[in-house]
Amino acid sequence: MPWTQNYSALGGSIALTALVVSIPIFFLLWALAIKRMKGHIAGMSTLLITLVIVVLVYKMPISIALSASLYGILYGLWPISWIVVTAVFLYNLTVEAGQFDVIKGSISSISNDRRIQALLVAFCFGAFLEGAAGFGAPVAISASILIGLGFNPLYAAGLCLIANTAPVAFGAIGAPIIAAGAVTGMGDFVISQAIGRQLPFLSVIIPIYLVVLMSGWKGAKEVLPAALVAGIAFAVAQWWSSNHLGAYLPDIISSLFSLIALTLFLRVWKPKNNWRFPHEEGKEDNVVAQRFTAGQIIKAWSPFAILTVLVGIWGTPGFKTWATNAGLYVNIAHWPGLDGLVYKAAPIVAKPAVYAAAYKWDWFSAAGTAILISAIISMFILGVSPGRAWKVFVKTLKQLTFAIINIASVLGFAYLANYSGLSYTLGLLFASTGSLFPFLSPVLGWLAVFLTGSDTSANALFGKLQQVTAEQIGVNPVLTVAANSSGGVVGKMISPQSIAVAAAATSLVGRESELLRFTLKHSLILLLVICIMITLQAYVVPGMIPVITAGP
Repeated sequence: MPWTQNYSALGGSIALTALVVSIPIFFLLWALAIKRMKGHIAGMSTLLITLVIVVLVYKMPISIALSASLYGILYGLWPISWIVVTAVFLYNLTVEAGQFDVIKGSISSISNDRRIQALLVAFCFGAFLEGAAGFGAPVAISASILIGLGFNPLYAAGLCLIANTAPVAFGAIGAPIIAAGAVTGMGDFVISQAIGRQLPFLSVIIPIYLVVLMSGWKGAKEVLPAALVAGIAFAVAQWWSSNHLGAYLPDIISSLFSLIALTLFLRVWKPKNNWRFPHEEGKEDNVVAQRFTAGQIIKAWSPFAILTVLVGIWGTPGFKTWATNAGLYVNIAHWPGLDGLVYKAAPIVAKPAVYAAAYKWDWFSAAGTAILISAIISMFILGVSPGRAWKVFVKTLKQLTFAIINIASVLGFAYLANYSGLSYTLGLLFASTGSLFPFLSPVLGWLAVFLTGSDTSANALFGKLQQVTAEQIGVNPVLTVAANSSGGVVGKMISPQSIAVAAAATSLVGRESELLRFTLKHSLILLLVICIMITLQAYVVPGMIPVITAGP
């Protein structure tokens, strides 16, 4: 039997209903921030609690609630987890083939100045890794490289956490934006465009922020030209690619463009002083710069070059149309137990309207498949046998098992929250903040990333809420959905999960609180910058953000 959402199910009160149905969110906060529960356990527990809440409060039929949860879980597995698995597999192949040492050496040989090395490794290369793999890999790998170059472990980890701000929204081949597009029904392209008109401002700031943090204003002035080249090159490429190519490639393109621009700039310009940390005075470099032939460098970077080309092709509308016409997909036009059984109600819609549910398994045109093909081609270029590659793939699956469970659980919760009306109840409550909401919208994303450690999970959690609230107060919902992701990027540096990864990679286990103290102030400062920017885009320059006329 069809079931209609009721946003004020408890006594006709939006506030009371919102308070009760918020229990799963409060639980997630408690589980991660206070109890320090493992992410996948917290995610599964939150999903189970939500199932109980929506059945008791909204009187949602159990069969429909379970179907909505499975619908979200499946989307978490495909295409999002598929992207993560194949991207990390490609990276692990380069390590298995011994090519990662060449990549590291080719970067470290460019400059001995610690400020320049931080720009090259933490900002440029870290952004590249965020785009290719994401989910903790950029901080762990970049921090390890900086330590190898002679950085203090705590400083290396902290700098990489802060530097990882600019690329997070487009990380893991656009997984956060794909998730946002799915839960809101907007699609990922328009959200990509909006974020591409927000984060480039931050991308110019971050390199300067890093060198000021390292060497103070006086030291930063010496390398200001290099910081500006890195930041502006990244920002321009980020804006262009996000607005013209979509969500998949901005990090890959921006990081490579920034890395190449900075490297070429350093051939004609050098800082006046070769800056070192105080504890390094009078000491020789910890790493002897290695010289590699052009052939060695091209070979080492070839997997990521192939990735860039194939993902670019896969992301074009023409390719997607061809794959659809060729029948390279499996379509479930009516998701069983859900499609046609849930109706939205007033004031969300003028009159009851069906909440459709269809699933398309685009096994060939998914971005993860493009990455897998890139990895297969790279096997032969790097000289990795199929047997070794299979072992690497199995190792990658084991490495990401808990991350996949966490993603699937959070997506299950997000879809259940949407189909039960939970997101709409909270959205109607947040709408009571009126004109103040655009300023607060990035805070929701910041909080969600702090809790989950993932901009992807944050968009799944609060993307619909951002959309509904904006619609209720008459603000462009594309702006606030994008703000959720843009605000989330500065929550990444203080997320317990990010800090745990950084601590483990830099032998700082047990000193996580020091890392949190290192990054917390900077997270809050950058969050304030984003809140102000979103407010200006809402009320002063609303034309900056694209508008969609209607959802699907």
